[in-house]
Order: sequence, then structure tokens, then C-alpha cells
Amino acid sequence: MGTDREPLDPGDDFTLPWHRNGTGPVPTLHGPVKHRWRKVAGRTLSKAWGDSLFGMSSQAAFWCALSTAPLLLALLGLVGYVLHWFPAGTIDQVRDQIFVFLNQIFDREVADNLVGDTVNTILDNGRSDVVSVGLVISLWAGSSAMSAFVESITIAYGQHEVRHPVVERFFALGLYLVALFAGILLLPLVAIGPEYLPRLFPQDWRDNVASIVNISYYPVLAISMILLLTTLYKVAPKHRHAWKRGLPGAFLAAAVFLVASFGLRLYLSYVYSHGLTYGALATPITFLLFYYFACMAIVIGAQFNNALLEFYPPRRSRRELKRWQKYQPVEPAQA
Repeated sequence: MGTDREPLDPGDDFTLPWHRNGTGPVPTLHGPVKHRWRKVAGRTLSKAWGDSLFGMSSQAAFWCALSTAPLLLALLGLVGYVLHWFPAGTIDQVRDQIFVFLNQIFDREVADNLVGDTVNTILDNGRSDVVSVGLVISLWAGSSAMSAFVESITIAYGQHEVRHPVVERFFALGLYLVALFAGILLLPLVAIGPEYLPRLFPQDWRDNVASIVNISYYPVLAISMILLLTTLYKVAPKHRHAWKRGLPGAFLAAAVFLVASFGLRLYLSYVYSHGLTYGALATPITFLLFYYFACMAIVIGAQFNNALLEFYPPRRSRRELKRWQKYQPVEPAQA
């Protein structure tokens, strides 16, 4: 990693935490650190700025926005094939939710006629051509978006170019395929929402299920996103930390995203209330800003995890201790 610091002992390459990247003093090697949380915050902000937080967020946001349309088309085409696994009437509920969403972002004429006809055709029949073309484009753009996330996280953890670029690209493609498969399974449930989800159960259960869903739907959705983001922080670097060490960054990313989304909503409300509309550009601008803040939150979470690992390094495992003992010099026996 380009550091001139000498190891403390021959086993340090194995026993010291992998996040020791040589960009500054190692906080835990020279005695106790005062005001650690203040320094963790400072380290997070300074390293995020040095690692081009805004540039990495913009790159990931661009690829996410570019992959959205073909991904949605491909998912819609696949949903038309898998909805027969769900109870009767599910396709109508999914269709209603899609049209509610379309009417929020498009004019009524465009949502009902231009886009709506395409949605109806795909959902009713399942279009293999739409699935194939949409998947090819979404795989290219989506894997690029995932590659941008992986690169941002590895840079945050001080592991940039540790993994070969070609290997990293195929690794990002694999992560995207996993996310795509999960989306195929979860899209109908998310699209149905808490209002229609109880209708999937028998009549005798609906009241109890509705009470549980109304209380737990959004918390479970938020917790699921945090767990998935923590898993991304776990698997993205080549040299991995414990899964629980990614939780603080995931919670921070969720908090940053909520604050940014609230600010974006206030900004859009102000713009539309004062007549400062952008015409046809309003929707893509909103989506780009949404993706930009989401990507920025993910990168900030990774930077925060790295700062915590530097100031609160993990304990050495038994395997690491055995490797350290292996490299200890043997003392001569006393006569």
C-alpha cells in the first residue's frame, strides 16, 4: 500500500488488522487515544474528502440511473412468468400499484396510454424479447453500478486494486445477479404493499395479518435494507472484517439517506410551489438526485466503518495468534 512503516514484529503482516493502510499514524499503536469519537468523525470526513466522495457518488448514481429502466422492464417481463405462483388477483394488485407509481412521475396521458400499454402487454403475456434485451442492458449498466459501489467501498477500506480489476468486475457482476434474483422474488411483495398484502392470506387470517403488517411492514423493510447493506460492506473488500463491524456504517448510511431524502423533498416542494419547474427534466433530475444521495450515503457508511476499524481494531483471532507465534524468535535454552 505504499507505506514505509516497519512492522512491529515478523508476524505483523498476518496479525495486524488489514485496514492498516499507511496513510497516517495508526491510532492504537502509540498509547490511548483521547476523544476517539471526535477523531473518528474527523477521520471519516477527511478520508471521504480525500477519496473523492462526490466523484465516486456521482459515478455510482449515473450507472444506477442508467440501469433502472432496462432493469424494470426485465423484471416486469419476468414477473409475467412467475406471478402464476401467487394467488389469483395478485397480477391486478401489482398492476394497480405500478399505475399509481406511473401517475406520480408522468402525465396521465403518458402513464395510461404510452407506458401503460407496454406494462399491460408485458404483465399479461410475459415478453421474452423484453426480458432478453432488458437483461443484457441492465447487466451491463447494473454491473457497472455495482462495480462502482465495490470500488468505492474498497477505496474506503484502503484496499484499492488489491483485487485484480477483471476479477473485481466479474465479482461485481455476480453481486448484481444475486441482487437481481432477490428483486425478482421480492418485487411482487414490495409492489403489493401493506394494504394488499393481507389479501394473499385466507379470510380467517386477514385481520390478524393486517394488524401485524401495518405495524411491521416498514420497519422490516428498513431492517432488511440495513442487513443487505451490512452484507455488502462485508463481501465487497477482498480482506474482510466481521459482519457486525459493518452495522455502524449501515445505520449511518440509513440516517444520512433519510436526512438527504427529507431535504430533497423540501427542495422539490419549494420548487413546485413557487412555479420553478423544469418541465420534462423534472423527473430525471429528481431520480438522479435520489440516486446521488443514496450512493453518497453508502460511501459515507463505508468510510465510517473504516474509521471505526482504525480506532477500534478487531481482536486477533486464534488463527492469527497461531501465525504470530509461528514467527516469534525461539529463545535459546538456558544451561
